[in-house]
Amino acid sequence: MTEKQKKMLARILVTAVCFAGLLIGDKSGAFPWLGHFPAGFIAYLLPYLLIGYDIIWKAARNIRHGQIFDENFLMMIATFGAFGVGEYLEALAVMLFYQVGELFQNYAVSRSRQSIADMMDICPEFANIEQDGQLVQVDPDDVEPGDIIVIRAGERIPLDGVVVEGTSMIDTAALTGESVPRRASAGDEVISGCVNGNGILKVQVTKAFEDSTVAKILELVENAGNRKAKVENFITRFARYYTPVVTVGAVILAVVPPLVIGGGWGEWIRRACIFLVISCPCALVISVPLGFFGGIGAASRIGVLVKGSNFLEAVAEMTTIVFDKTGTLTKGEFKVTQIMAPEGDEELVLRLAAYGESYSDHPIAAPIKAAYGKPVEVGLVEEGEEIPGHGIRAKIEGRTVLVGNRKLMEQMQIPYVECRSMGTVVYVAYDGAFVGAVVISDTIKDGARDAIRDMKQVGVKRCVMLTGDRKEVAQATAGELGLDGVHAELLPADKVSRVEELLRQQPAGERLAFVGDGINDAPVLTRADIGIAMGSMGSDAAIEAADVVLMDDDVRKIASVVRISRKTLMIVKQNIVFALGVKAAVLLLGAFGVANMWEAVFADVGVSVIAILNAMRALKAR
Repeated sequence: MTEKQKKMLARILVTAVCFAGLLIGDKSGAFPWLGHFPAGFIAYLLPYLLIGYDIIWKAARNIRHGQIFDENFLMMIATFGAFGVGEYLEALAVMLFYQVGELFQNYAVSRSRQSIADMMDICPEFANIEQDGQLVQVDPDDVEPGDIIVIRAGERIPLDGVVVEGTSMIDTAALTGESVPRRASAGDEVISGCVNGNGILKVQVTKAFEDSTVAKILELVENAGNRKAKVENFITRFARYYTPVVTVGAVILAVVPPLVIGGGWGEWIRRACIFLVISCPCALVISVPLGFFGGIGAASRIGVLVKGSNFLEAVAEMTTIVFDKTGTLTKGEFKVTQIMAPEGDEELVLRLAAYGESYSDHPIAAPIKAAYGKPVEVGLVEEGEEIPGHGIRAKIEGRTVLVGNRKLMEQMQIPYVECRSMGTVVYVAYDGAFVGAVVISDTIKDGARDAIRDMKQVGVKRCVMLTGDRKEVAQATAGELGLDGVHAELLPADKVSRVEELLRQQPAGERLAFVGDGINDAPVLTRADIGIAMGSMGSDAAIEAADVVLMDDDVRKIASVVRISRKTLMIVKQNIVFALGVKAAVLLLGAFGVANMWEAVFADVGVSVIAILNAMRALKAR
């Protein structure tokens, strides 16, 4: 409990004791002076001011700034009116129970913020730099890429980098929700925000602090509350018109009947005060954002960052999900599994492929060079050109070498023997003649099959895959995963076109999500209704463009977020229906003189507390 909450609790307890004493004295007749002015008025006014001075101050300040119609104004006018008609005890009760509801609300908001606020603790306070044999603590902002930092056991990793010395277990729970530590040793990448376990690590920094994983996460968390769901925007607009309408209604209720039927001013003012207390929109304006915030908090606990409640709402409406293949459904760990050489010289095919790919940073270049196993003599490669979506054209010892897919062979009008092996086929031509092909295979990512199965269980109608791979390879992968559709042999621009085509096929009110991890996926992530990016190994561009970020690249968590979002939306709608229903019923009863001030208090504070309790269930969503 915060210091502010403790002070409020103390005020409530003191006022509650005074209220109990005044109530007993009033009902038992032990204090007959309570019924006389000014003694009785002062006795009730003092605890009223103790518990309600801040509400009166806020209402007066808002009136001065032109923001008249809010719950503070309604509470102030209603209780002032109650004092005006001599209902001192009721006025004190309204303000006391309203503050009880406010305290409960503050506590609930603090609880809902806690899981996300815990992520703010991932921000490192220092980085260790070795100087003259001693470790010196410096600000992470002062460390440059390329510097070596030392991370001792139990310390939080301050910056992204690559381990150059040491072995340790890394606790990633704060970022990914994964409770099992991961081993890190020389050559492994580590990301900021994680906690070093039992060893000392020396890490070469690869990113400045402002570009690090932890900095991006903190930015996402801080901005999450700025993007509101449609339901939240509706409630905001509703409250803007609702409060002035009920205020005018209360004035009409207090003035018109006495003028029409004559007399009874005190009774009608009392009814108007009851009307104002009932009409306070706290249950709606608090419980709806609180529900969405709880849902975002529940997602963050399992290592999924949702950038705003509008995206959480969109996930609940998702019926189609489109996956990029490499790095999303497959590991992206390519290996050479076959060399096809019609002339029998496999060594030549692999050598030309390795030399040609020496100019490329494409994922298939590394396994070809690794399979060749010898250093590439850069001096032999005179020039190189990457042809997007097709392959590489290079000059080796004065002769032209082509390394790429069948589109490259067809574009260059080179007759080739088609390889039908499962995997990515890289064709090689030397001096205008086809010499062979290298087959590279990828493996399906752990949990990918479970992710597709879980997606179907939560009601996602279509699971589709997009890939630049050959049609045969893509169809084999899709069949193994149980996908509903696959589009193969796509260039990066083609993926956007396919997603737009699928969007046009979407029924009204249903959403489409795209899941990817590469820099080429950024345009598609932006175009889809919901962009979901891999946060651990994904590119910065993909994470920036996405609406939802999976911090540990586990696609199985998408189904969990769908469950969380749908439960959150259900809770929000329950609160809206419940709050409006109870208030409408009690408003009518109050207008006809059936409901008294105590029932008005329940319609305001009671409904708010129940709605807040219900909203907190979103935080427990699994």
